[in-house]
Amino acid sequence: MLSSVSALNIMHSPEVEPVDARQLAVLDAAVAVFARYGFRKASMEEVARAANVSRQGLYLQFANKEELFRKTVEHLLSSQLKAAVIALSRCEDSLEFRLIAACDTWCGRFIGTLGADAADLMCAGSTLAGATLAHFHAQFELALGRAITDSPLNGFCATAGINPADLARALHATARGLKQSSASREEFVKGMTVAARMFCWPLNQRR
Repeated sequence: MLSSVSALNIMHSPEVEPVDARQLAVLDAAVAVFARYGFRKASMEEVARAANVSRQGLYLQFANKEELFRKTVEHLLSSQLKAAVIALSRCEDSLEFRLIAACDTWCGRFIGTLGADAADLMCAGSTLAGATLAHFHAQFELALGRAITDSPLNGFCATAGINPADLARALHATARGLKQSSASREEFVKGMTVAARMFCWPLNQRR
C-alpha cells in the first residue's frame, strides 16, 4: 500500500495554495455553477448567489471569472486527488478494486451530470489552467505508480520488463478515454473494471 509519508506528500502539494473555509464554500459553489453552465455562460453573479455571498464580496476574493475558474479547477483536482490517494491506500481491498475506485474518484465524478452548456469546460481548462491540469495528472499517475510498486504486481512488472510508472500512465489514459466515451458513471466503472482486471490479471492467475 501507499505509505503514510507518500500519501501525505501527494496530498499536500506545495503548488496548491491553502484556502480558508469561506473561500472553500465559494469554490464548492463555483464547481456546481461551472458544471451546470460551462465556462462561457457561467457568471460571477450566479456563483455569488449559489455561494450566498454578495457580488462585491466575491470580487474581493477573485479579480475576475478567469481567476475564479483557475482556483476552482485547482480546488476540484486537489480534492479528487486526495480522495484517490485514500482509495489507493486501503490495504484491506484488492489492488484491482483500489485502482477502479481511484480512477472513478479521479475521472468519474461528473460523467452524465454536466449541463448542456458545459461542453466548453475542457477547452477552458486547457487554456486557463493547463499547468494545473498537467501537475495534477502527473500527481495522480504518481499515486497509481506507487500503489502498483507497493503491490505484488510490481514483481510481474519486473519480469515483463514493464515500469510501474508506464503501467500507471496507461491506466490513466484508459480512464481518460472512458471518461470521454461513457454516457454514465456506471458505464465508466464497468469499463474501468474490465481494464483494471486485465492490468491485474497476473495477480488473479496466482490464486
